[in-house]
Amino acid sequence: MPIELISGAIGFILTLLIFSYLIGDNPLFRSAVYIFIGVSSGYAAVVVWHNVLMPKLFRPLATADPNQLVVLVIPLMLSVSLLAKLSPRISWLGSFAMALLVGVGAATALSGAVVGTLLPQSRAAMNAFASPTFLELIEGVVMLAGTVLTLIYFQFSAKRAGDGSVKRNVIIEMLAWGGRVFIAITFGVLFAGVYMAALTAMLERLSALINFVKPFLGL
Repeated sequence: MPIELISGAIGFILTLLIFSYLIGDNPLFRSAVYIFIGVSSGYAAVVVWHNVLMPKLFRPLATADPNQLVVLVIPLMLSVSLLAKLSPRISWLGSFAMALLVGVGAATALSGAVVGTLLPQSRAAMNAFASPTFLELIEGVVMLAGTVLTLIYFQFSAKRAGDGSVKRNVIIEMLAWGGRVFIAITFGVLFAGVYMAALTAMLERLSALINFVKPFLGL
């Protein structure tokens, strides 16, 4: 049996299993989800083993360079300590490594957001006013307003009123409302993009189903 026919049959069956969710959550759909999670986990494990652990940890450990061994012992010990999280009694052994992972991850995400999003967005908003045409000026004003109002929306300083309630400045509240408008528009555009991507994937799967069945129907 040709490999194309086998792969096509597997894709056909898995697609039908996923589409069975249209009639509600059922064992067929869950089976497809479990298969997807298992294959994804196995693929990730293989990639980590071949691209991270083997070339960057175990192979260098096999060398006789003592300086390199000292450097590699620390991440090896931290990695082994994470396995202690599997047991509640000794899970505290992996707390330091987990805290290190969370701290480094948070710092990386924050610096990435500032360097990769906030600064380029601010620079783009300012560069839009460098010798612009009328249309470019309008675009620059909208871009600058969206950037500033969105940042103001996340300004949470407030003062306590006489009745004990906490209220922001009226002007800040009005500007923050404009920021909410830009955020809502952004979420709408993102949702539309996700919806179109999902619709494209669904149409591709339907087309694959039709193309697989056609030869058996003599079409």
